[in-house]
Amino acid sequence: MALLQERKQELLSSYQIHPTDTGSSQVQVAMLTERINQLSTHLKAHSKDFSSRRSLLKLIGQRKRLLAYIKQGSQTDYKELIQRLGVRG
Repeated sequence: MALLQERKQELLSSYQIHPTDTGSSQVQVAMLTERINQLSTHLKAHSKDFSSRRSLLKLIGQRKRLLAYIKQGSQTDYKELIQRLGVRG
């Protein structure tokens, strides 16, 4: 259940800092959020899929660390990003 290439391009175009940006923290958080949303809907239908649950928890932890890194750099960028993604900060 990986992200589709079209969806990745949409996320890249909307969250990248400059035209050649493919791996900044903001882009990574956006990709992780999309993947977390997909896994959450999967787990609603398959509640006993424990390997996917573990993967979800790992992704949430990784996103949390990246958000802490962004917050450490710039509070305004952090607040704008969590508002755009609809993530609790």
